[in-house]
Amino acid sequence: MSQATKRKHVVKELLGEHMVPSDQQQIVRVLRTPGNNLHEVETAEGQRFLVSMPSKYRKNIWIKRGDFLIVDPIEEGGKVKAEISFVLCKDHVRSLQKEGLWPEAFSEVAEKHNNQNRQAQPELPAEPQSSGEESSSEGDADLFVNTNRRQCHESEEESEEEETP
Repeated sequence: MSQATKRKHVVKELLGEHMVPSDQQQIVRVLRTPGNNLHEVETAEGQRFLVSMPSKYRKNIWIKRGDFLIVDPIEEGGKVKAEISFVLCKDHVRSLQKEGLWPEAFSEVAEKHNNQNRQAQPELPAEPQSSGEESSSEGDADLFVNTNRRQCHESEEESEEEETP
């Protein structure tokens, strides 16, 4: 199987499937990634340990701080005590909260994380339903603002002074 086909199937599995943790599995939150496909996680009870990423997710799925996972315990693990079985996206978290399977300790964290994402991505203003000539003469007020760049405002007086030699 090619790398692209493998990636397609792994992503389709994660986005489409609704996962409910079994009795042995736990929902955990990622704290940091020390490397070598290991992630430090915290359970709802506050216990911290390392989990390993299975080879099917490596170089296909990226996990960052604050993400939620479903992990399977490893009996013989010394430092690494579990293996990732599923990566939970926002939709999975919401459905688990509705079903009452979501740990109470993570409820505040998940809501806070969702609210920060909403605030970070401002909505675009609605476009007026007028003719094309009128909207182009209004100026650049309705253009998308790149939040990654520093805003540099230039008044009309300054620009006229610069143009005159």
